[in-house]
Amino acid sequence: MRAMWRFISGLAMVAIIAVGPAKGQANAADETAIRGVIESQLAAFQRDDGPGAYSLASPTIQAKFVNADVFLEMVKTGYPAVYRPREVEFRTLEFKDGRPFQEVFVVGPDGTPVLAIYEMQRQPDGSWRINGCWLVRAPEESV
Repeated sequence: MRAMWRFISGLAMVAIIAVGPAKGQANAADETAIRGVIESQLAAFQRDDGPGAYSLASPTIQAKFVNADVFLEMVKTGYPAVYRPREVEFRTLEFKDGRPFQEVFVVGPDGTPVLAIYEMQRQPDGSWRINGCWLVRAPEESV
């Protein structure tokens, strides 16, 4: 009987390892990929590369905007801290209701610090895209 329990326990452990991280967690590869997507979009904004920045937005976000030019104009006017940050520091990646949110501390062009909260969305091909960004006032601090 004891041998059977060890066998069943061993199978359970193998199943947990095979499945990978539970929903609501990210592995190191996901964390790196998420950071890379956000960094790529920030770099595209620096170059005024609307199509490049738009391509990193989720299909949900892309559907809200007519095209890359409209998307870029919205970011320029509504998100100047993300469009032209002076400083950028990646902070925690947290999950809420199974959805990943990456905190990025940025200092805007006017010197105002904010937390940019990026909601990320995994695509059917396994890649990550940005599914929204919210700016929250941050305390005065430097990176």
